[in-house]
Amino acid sequence: MRISRIETFLAPPRWMFCRVETDDGIVGWGEPVVEGRAEPVRAAVEVLAEYLTGQDPLRIEDHWQVMTKGGFYRGGPVLSSAVAGLDQALWDIKGKAYGQPVHQLLGGPVRSKIRAYAWVGGDEPAAIREAVAAQIEAGFTAVKMNGSGRMTPVATRAEIRECVRRAETAREVLGEERDFGLDFHGRVSPANARRLLPLLAETAPMFVEEPVLSEHMNVMPALVNASNIPIALGERLYSRREFLAPLASGVAVLQPDISHAGGISELRRIAALAEVYGAQIAPHCPLGPVALAASLQVAFTTPNFLIQEQSIGIHYNQGAELLDYVADPEPFRFHAGSLARTERPGLSVEIDEAAVRTADKSGHAWRNPVWRHDDASFAEW
Repeated sequence: MRISRIETFLAPPRWMFCRVETDDGIVGWGEPVVEGRAEPVRAAVEVLAEYLTGQDPLRIEDHWQVMTKGGFYRGGPVLSSAVAGLDQALWDIKGKAYGQPVHQLLGGPVRSKIRAYAWVGGDEPAAIREAVAAQIEAGFTAVKMNGSGRMTPVATRAEIRECVRRAETAREVLGEERDFGLDFHGRVSPANARRLLPLLAETAPMFVEEPVLSEHMNVMPALVNASNIPIALGERLYSRREFLAPLASGVAVLQPDISHAGGISELRRIAALAEVYGAQIAPHCPLGPVALAASLQVAFTTPNFLIQEQSIGIHYNQGAELLDYVADPEPFRFHAGSLARTERPGLSVEIDEAAVRTADKSGHAWRNPVWRHDDASFAEW
């Protein structure tokens, strides 16, 4: 069996899929994308396809090594995301070739279901109470929300209080038995994070995500020690080596993205590394159906898995939804806030190829917003 063709498809709202076909007729799907930079990733997939075409698709690890190390210049989000999507597709092919779900090929499942959380509110949510209540009604036991909108580098008391009030409102609606994650989205400076974390402790978030940008790793030990709230990060890290510093700093929850951090092959290694440090995995995934399906395959086999992000109904999805691109939504049907394990082969999801090809005809050119402070200086989004 040899790889005969590799195609890419831009699909609204901001995703990209790749299709890897073999001369035996087996097709694997992946999701290589950097949100807001899909076009460079598409070009990187095309370059890597020059190597993969004609190769045996079952030699996944060897291909991963060549794709990540075969160039003199390595790493970065564009290349890592291109590799990630192709790696997902190769695992999909391998599972289909053997008639097994990928989680069986990774050593077998350690759990029967995957707990997931739902997003509530947008970048500056104004109706947290109603949004959280709606997700409870839908059966979710955990939600996540952005902790702030724009925040000045040294925040006013009002800005600090607004952030704390959001968390207090969420906790009030959720009660003691449900959870919420608070995403700072890198919008909070180290000085503001040191002020906020102790004030949020009473609301007991499951985690505070990206309290500062990952580039400020030098302050992470102090932030970990500033509060008893678990710290989470990792969506902007692309290899297991980049996760060493946060783990050594005491970060409790890693959030690698299976479409950015080298795919299934690398995500499972990051999870194993985290286990050594007693850290949990909560994969980042505000993306489409292939990325979610691939994340679930790893989660089913990972002892130190915590919870899964998913994008159904997320505020970024404008013009299309995750289920628009699947032929059968059953693998993504929630039961009391969890997704059940299936034994369907490969990634256990059937992509609606006609819908994907139709979507690619219009494509998308999604870009993240550019925010500014009141004085017109740049603000983190």
